Amino acid sequence: MGEEKKSSERDHQNIILRDRRKLLITGVHNVESFNEESIVVDTQLGLVIVRGFDMHINKLDVESAALDVEGEIGLIEYLDNTVTQRKGGFFSGLFK
Repeated sequence: MGEEKKSSERDHQNIILRDRRKLLITGVHNVESFNEESIVVDTQLGLVIVRGFDMHINKLDVESAALDVEGEIGLIEYLDNTVTQRKGGFFSGLFK
């Protein structure tokens, strides 16, 4: 029964933000990159970008697929894999 509970927890992805200072993300596959201002996380539902200030990772629990972050959280964004990315960025679209 314990095995079934662990596998069902890994099938879901949650984001819990407390007071814009503590962030818990579950369903984490991998942390792609991180620094004090940006963390890129590969999750069950795609890439998640967390932006803020003075952020640091308290814990990455591989067994429960959970990431614990602390700092001043300003933005949490999913990157949708179905949206085509523009080459050259924002200004290249303006000067076509």
